[in-house]
Amino acid sequence: MLQMRPNCECCNRDLPPDSEAVICSFECTFCIDCATSVLHGRCPNCGGALAPRPTRAAHLLEKYPASTERVFKPEGCRSAG
Repeated sequence: MLQMRPNCECCNRDLPPDSEAVICSFECTFCIDCATSVLHGRCPNCGGALAPRPTRAAHLLEKYPASTERVFKPEGCRSAG
């Protein structure tokens, strides 16, 4: 099950479970703006492709809540490529 991390690792923008976000295969999570303008579709941590993060149905969030652990790089992100 996906962690559904609550924020963008680059800019720390909140990303609620129903928001548009992208992830890599390791679940590094980024907002659409950072993914396109800064990262150019590549994860800065592993170099993998970023793909749309699935949303979790609202009725399942109570039983399977999104993560509250924030991952943030205060120095910002740089494209892996």
